[in-house]
Amino acid sequence: MKLQTPVEIPSLLRPLSLRSRIAFIGSCFAQNVGAKMRESGMPALVNPFGVLYNPQSIVEVLTCNLIDDKYYFEDGDGRWHCWLTDSHFNASTLDACKAGVVSARGKLIEWNPDTLIITLGTNRYYRRMPDGQCGEASFIVGNCHKQPQAEFEEQELSLDECIKALDLLCQLFPKAQIVFTVSPYRYAKYGFHDSRLAKAALLLAVDEVCRRHPEQACYFPAYEIVLDELRDYRFYAPDMLHPSPQAIDYIWERFVDQCVDSETHRYLYDYEPIRKALMHRPEDPDSPSALHFREQTQKKLQELMAKYNIEL
Repeated sequence: MKLQTPVEIPSLLRPLSLRSRIAFIGSCFAQNVGAKMRESGMPALVNPFGVLYNPQSIVEVLTCNLIDDKYYFEDGDGRWHCWLTDSHFNASTLDACKAGVVSARGKLIEWNPDTLIITLGTNRYYRRMPDGQCGEASFIVGNCHKQPQAEFEEQELSLDECIKALDLLCQLFPKAQIVFTVSPYRYAKYGFHDSRLAKAALLLAVDEVCRRHPEQACYFPAYEIVLDELRDYRFYAPDMLHPSPQAIDYIWERFVDQCVDSETHRYLYDYEPIRKALMHRPEDPDSPSALHFREQTQKKLQELMAKYNIEL
């Protein structure tokens, strides 16, 4: 009896290996899947600018002048933030905040990913209007930082604008394999019909860009896996909007099954008991048995790294 309609997952242009330099950029879904990769002992740079939801906000933080004062503001508690990043980037001084954001972009450039996984959430974006109207002084933000709604105008990228932004991302990383995904998160605040329209614009844009760059860009169907394979509210978090941890685990398993090479499959199988041991939290962490357990776990980890020629 067939109880599912499995989603066909196309192979990546280049399977991921233990020596791949992988970077994730985009929505909270990118954060979750990237964290799974790091938990599995694979090197990955995950959301260096924090969570970003739409194609143009990703383009902005990668291309604009990050030391321009207009992209920073001081909140009521004396903390400085960057309009182009999420709230994780904050500091007690303007210079420190700028340095953190500039360092994040430098880290991505230095990482020099050979595979860039970009997860898109919506085509909606917010434009900040410092002078109260949409003009040259306005700019697209990555996050509104809970500032007054009157300072922003909500807009949406057209299909052509989405394509242009994604095409530019391919040009910015010409040597990297670009893997696009669309987040299964449901934007209830837009209404579910408009949320689906936003996803449709992204899906059409991704399809077009993959056609334009067949040797560089491809698509991983995370959105379809949740909607067509899982198809049940038990695979959503209590808010009924975010995918549940079980859904993320399932997508990660499907990703690994199709997108990594045979050596990495063997490594992940060997690493799994070590991963569980590393996560173990004994009742008395200073007891002789706990210390011995940690020593043995570290020894096994070192042996595994040596077996696969991976640096700790």
